[in-house]
Amino acid sequence: MKKLEFANNSCKVVSSSASRWLGFRNLQLTSSQDDNIRSTRTQLSSSANSRVGVGRGKGEGIVWPSPNDEIPFWKKELALPSWDVKPEIVEEDEQLIHITHVTAEMAPIAKVGGLGDVVTGLARACLSRGHTVHVMLPFYQCIPKHHVNDLTLITTYDSFHHGSWVQTNAYRGLVSGIPVIFIDPSNHFFKGQNVYGGSYNELEAYLFFSRACLEWMQVTGSQPDIIHVHEWQTGALPLLYWDIYHHLSLKKPRIVLTIHNMEHYGECSKEQLSKCGLDGSVYATIDKAVDDRTIGHNPERLSLLKGGIVYSNAVVTVSPTYLKETLCSGWLSSTLVEHRHKYFGILNGIDTAMWNPSFDFFLPAKFHAQNVEGKRSCKYFVQKGLGLATGEHVLDSTTNIPLVVCITRLVAQKGLHLITRAIKRVEELGGQMIVLGKAPEGHIQREFEGLANLWSEELSHMLYAAADMVLVPSMYEPCGLSQMLGMRYGAVPVVRKTGGLADTVFDMDDHQNQEMANGFVFEGIDEASLDGALDRAFSYFKDKPDEWKNVVRKLMEIDNSWNNTAGKYIEVYDSVRARYY
Repeated sequence: MKKLEFANNSCKVVSSSASRWLGFRNLQLTSSQDDNIRSTRTQLSSSANSRVGVGRGKGEGIVWPSPNDEIPFWKKELALPSWDVKPEIVEEDEQLIHITHVTAEMAPIAKVGGLGDVVTGLARACLSRGHTVHVMLPFYQCIPKHHVNDLTLITTYDSFHHGSWVQTNAYRGLVSGIPVIFIDPSNHFFKGQNVYGGSYNELEAYLFFSRACLEWMQVTGSQPDIIHVHEWQTGALPLLYWDIYHHLSLKKPRIVLTIHNMEHYGECSKEQLSKCGLDGSVYATIDKAVDDRTIGHNPERLSLLKGGIVYSNAVVTVSPTYLKETLCSGWLSSTLVEHRHKYFGILNGIDTAMWNPSFDFFLPAKFHAQNVEGKRSCKYFVQKGLGLATGEHVLDSTTNIPLVVCITRLVAQKGLHLITRAIKRVEELGGQMIVLGKAPEGHIQREFEGLANLWSEELSHMLYAAADMVLVPSMYEPCGLSQMLGMRYGAVPVVRKTGGLADTVFDMDDHQNQEMANGFVFEGIDEASLDGALDRAFSYFKDKPDEWKNVVRKLMEIDNSWNNTAGKYIEVYDSVRARYY
């Protein structure tokens, strides 16, 4: 890719891979200024501390930001923490289940990608239906402890690793209303400034964590109906459960594995697996955990994800279309076909209590499907704050410019070449585009002019509320949350037809499916295919304003809630749980 250049204020790119926020023209903060922002985040001037207007479509009472503000607008307000929002009240289920999630991520305290959102959203939805739910999470050094309520040491015990027993503390706390058990070993595991990328061996750390969770259950006598594991990081837990702990005191639990992204296999040597107390050589067979791609090689490798598929009672992936795709392609497809009887595709949901434009703490104006005027104020607020609006309070003329938002991890899977093309094409069409993303690799960061260190939950809420369109041009997308969050806030999705995007977005020009039509879809991975979808979306926005408003209202009324999805998970739980043990 060529480095991006922009002729005018048509685009902003905000990312999280360096140490400061950079704009393209007149907003540039030095590292020292950014340090000052962090240290003064709660020491706000009286003008910046003014509460923004609520539900005011014309922007009365809003303190408009500027790109020259010392403190960026998304850091100014002392908003209430979104993670304390209570889930929507629903009717309790008749048959109640005890579920324990074992996971490497949980929003908002240990969130890297969609995995953290899914764990928190599903757990909250099941709690609201009356089920008993716990989450077990590594006690990463980077976890902001002030976001954990009632944090208490509850157990000190030993767990096995590499020939010895490691003293381990278990803490209990509440996050988003969910009881969480934090596993904190006395060795160097999970120490570092980020969830991933510490100086320890991550694979061995997650092997330890998987066993430490089971060891804690055995020590404390906890016997959930379902142990729900996620991704390769906890893929060894089903092996440990059935081959060690089920022969000891843990008889009741059954195992459900959710695969959020099939591209992460948990490659593992036999020697590494043996460090958690299993005999790694036993699993180096085609019907257990050998990585099929390495058969006949020296040495052969194992896959924790494959082992989890084989040993779990049920396997779920995060959309029906992604299930079909994974049965037809990829080296794990033969394993999934063999275990098709226990393989389910359940579309992820979104937490409609945390993500609710009617009550969102982070928005300068609120809105809902019956009154979307506040969305225009949100759009102008973001345009002003990022230097995309000129003049004073020209809300009507500025908000008539189409605004496209792309909120994503900046990795190859997300269609980087299409994101860079979209920036150019949106400018050519007379629109504006904002990219908020994380670039984990330096060479990708350098390809995007003006990338800087930032991931802001507050800003993501504001951008969805401001957007006319949300772009998701992924090469593959197991589910995708961005398109559903965008729709919740009245942003029309422009997506590539793959995985969960194909299950949630239906083309406006498909005349045979007008009842479902809610966005603009393209199939190719080439720039022309993207251009065609953007051209159609811009034409619709400019030439059919009344119909566009109707689409926005329609989007906001779509039920993509976790409550809708949780019922399907509970059906899976109920189908595998032990009635007698």
